[in-house]
Amino acid sequence: MSKHDLLSGCKGFLWDEGNLLKSWEKHKVTPAECEQLFFNQPLIVADDEKHSSQEARFFTLGQTDTRRRLFVVFTVRNNLIRVISARDMNRKERKAFETS
Repeated sequence: MSKHDLLSGCKGFLWDEGNLLKSWEKHKVTPAECEQLFFNQPLIVADDEKHSSQEARFFTLGQTDTRRRLFVVFTVRNNLIRVISARDMNRKERKAFETS
């Protein structure tokens, strides 16, 4: 499935309280920053096959409105993006993002 097909049908975000707290406490990433990522370019989306045993999971490399570069793991449920975790990109991810 292409990135466009995956995200084009999404109507918003579904937030889980535990995931909200985890991303903030561990990495100081806010829900607003996670959401901004999906509206900015470039946006790299790929399957997260390593962690997709229960449901289809994806990861994205993108940036916030303030150009903070994030790695976000998410799934799509009922046309809603459900963020599972978010953190700053590591060096390898930044390089992939910069060459996209």
